[in-house]
Amino acid sequence: MARTRIIIMGAAGRDFHNFNCCFRDNAAFRVVAFTAAQIPYIASRRYPPSLAGPLYPHGIPIRPEEELPELIRRHRVEQVIFAYSDISHGELMHTASRVLACGADFRLLGPTATMLKSRRTVVSVCAVRTGCGKSQVVRLFCDILRERGRRPVVVRHPMPYGDLASQEVQRFATVADLDRFRCTIEEREEYEHLLEHDAIVYAGVDYRKILRRAEAEAELIIWDGGNNDLPFFRPDLEIVVADPLRPGHETAWYPGEVNLRRAHLVVVNKVNAAEPAAVTVVEEAVRRMNPAARVVRTASVVTAERENEIRGKRVLVVEDGPTITHGSMPAGAGLAAARQYGAGEVVDPRPWLQGSLAGVFSRFPHMGPVLPAMGYRPEQVADLAGTIAAVPCDLVLAATPIDLARLVTVDRPILRVSYAIAEVAGTPLRDAFLHLIG
Repeated sequence: MARTRIIIMGAAGRDFHNFNCCFRDNAAFRVVAFTAAQIPYIASRRYPPSLAGPLYPHGIPIRPEEELPELIRRHRVEQVIFAYSDISHGELMHTASRVLACGADFRLLGPTATMLKSRRTVVSVCAVRTGCGKSQVVRLFCDILRERGRRPVVVRHPMPYGDLASQEVQRFATVADLDRFRCTIEEREEYEHLLEHDAIVYAGVDYRKILRRAEAEAELIIWDGGNNDLPFFRPDLEIVVADPLRPGHETAWYPGEVNLRRAHLVVVNKVNAAEPAAVTVVEEAVRRMNPAARVVRTASVVTAERENEIRGKRVLVVEDGPTITHGSMPAGAGLAAARQYGAGEVVDPRPWLQGSLAGVFSRFPHMGPVLPAMGYRPEQVADLAGTIAAVPCDLVLAATPIDLARLVTVDRPILRVSYAIAEVAGTPLRDAFLHLIG
């Protein structure tokens, strides 16, 4: 019987997971290619034979998404599987229209087909958009476990931007492990802050193998979602974070709305920074879409080290990359800290951009007078360092979750900006977690 020819559209994460769950060992299908979007430098690689399985002895090519129509025609593709996150509903349907115009089916795989069942209790922390504050919730849960004498085990949504075969299963217990796996800045942004809270972090490519490894050393697993994607593991408690600084996005972006509709508990974060009317808009959307969900309000509290040095100074703000690129935010906690602590001037980095960073600003024109911490390759880290060195400022406010001074050396102080979640009416978030862990 002829195998159905498929392309999986992705961004080096959900696409590989969907393949592993549904197609790797399924002789009824033949995946002819992955396409790549959102993340630079991941196209023109190959999903290796060691991960693709015996049906794919030569692996599977990864091609730029721009080639999709030609790939459909050349390979006579019958189905296109969409498998990445944080895309607006409108853009998703434009993508579907391009596929359908080429004659292929357009498919979305659901949670039943792609969520792995764990032998352990799973708490998932996901969001309606990138940059809502998932990491703050995960850190809170890590701290609660440590208070009870248990070392947290967190499984992070995939970010395999290097050698895929060597990243099949990654376990991070110390900062030295980040160097051992040659992690990019983007990977470090998601792992390093958890290591600082004494968590063991798993990530990689094959999440069935990752799950078995995590189960061997944890009674409870925290799933730390990426972008606004769905969990890869079936949760016992499904927590979703919403952002009133972007009211309306909770029902207008895929698959964030799916998360919203599935959630057991919705955290409306950043209420200290948002207009009350915007908080109301988000809460009304939650009640309309998921009336059974419990709604919790939290503040996102911004702090800076050596805050007394900021007042009156010319500062360059470096923000978490994904939040202000495909997360659609003009700025983040760094700009908030600059204003909170009385910076004399926030220096817009645009006139001094080096190398690839100029292209980043062209691609994301919504960004404010801040610099995203981009570093998907060593040369991009060099561009970031060169830009920071070129900007005429007194100090750098680094709101990326990593210790930027470990990777970038400049002749001015780099002050870290942190942000932590704080419940504003009792402790319902903490209580829900405690109830589950016993």
